[in-house]
Amino acid sequence: METDRIHSYLAKKFKSAGASSIKDLRAGMSHVTLKARILEVAKPTRVVTRYGNNATVAKMLIGDETGTIQLCLWNEQITDVSIGDIIQIENAKASMFRGKRFLSLGKKGTINNETLKPQLKPIALSNTAT
Repeated sequence: METDRIHSYLAKKFKSAGASSIKDLRAGMSHVTLKARILEVAKPTRVVTRYGNNATVAKMLIGDETGTIQLCLWNEQITDVSIGDIIQIENAKASMFRGKRFLSLGKKGTINNETLKPQLKPIALSNTAT
């Protein structure tokens, strides 16, 4: 009986805790915020949702220095990122499907592309005319 209460407490604690690295993710966690690099992108597939809508889904392998995890992106989220991009994920949910860990954004989750693009230095123009 005592172990059931301990398991229940730990499940609630981990469910609402946000992880900052991939190794800390556990199934059922929500409000996950982390930064990772996109390592692989699977070919997007068209699916019919349980509500009867057509949608496009793509699975991406993302990783940081602590590990890797699959990330599911839907519709226009897919075109916002590409392989090698560094992304900031906020309010994601961790889950388990067929023995594999997945990360999904849901309705409230966001993904921001933080790829560092080289910036050009401004050229100093002289005021002398020739």
